[in-house]
Amino acid sequence: MKGRLGREYFEELYAESHDPWNFETSDYERDKYRRTLEVLGDRHFERALEAGASIGVFTEMLAGRCDELLAVDVSERAVAAARKRLSGRKHVVVERRTLPEEMPDGPFDLIVASEILYYYTREEMLAALRTFERELARGGVLLAVHWRRETRTYPLQGDEVHELLLGHTRLHNSKTIVEPDYRLNLFEDPA
Repeated sequence: MKGRLGREYFEELYAESHDPWNFETSDYERDKYRRTLEVLGDRHFERALEAGASIGVFTEMLAGRCDELLAVDVSERAVAAARKRLSGRKHVVVERRTLPEEMPDGPFDLIVASEILYYYTREEMLAALRTFERELARGGVLLAVHWRRETRTYPLQGDEVHELLLGHTRLHNSKTIVEPDYRLNLFEDPA
């Protein structure tokens, strides 16, 4: 089994490219972001957490639905870019954190984990799930979205992540979308 992809891996990627996954220009990303927001419906969130915010492209889209939004990423370079992008939004805070070890205190009524959980080993991903569940507000929402195409670089594949989530969470799975390129699950606290 491959080990976790850590901070050094991501710092190197962002040193080579400001936008290593083409978040700003990719049709795939644009479609995924649109569908992700659609799944949330017309909900508005008091306090949200975006894990793995990268350069803040989706963060910027999500910000209008939140009274407070904490966006975190493991890469200092990505955090600097996201802070610049979101500098005019006083209700958005961007921090460099390594999750799940540096999980911020909740409660959060929305936690977004988009294309982050397959960078962990199985045990680390389940530990991240437990921290998300612990910091999720009563009645809160966990939204997970991951790339489905096979990659030999990551410790887990996207479908593996979602099967682990479904098999190990106390949360209710209220929505599933399976596209050729990505998979989305919306989990809700049954409170």
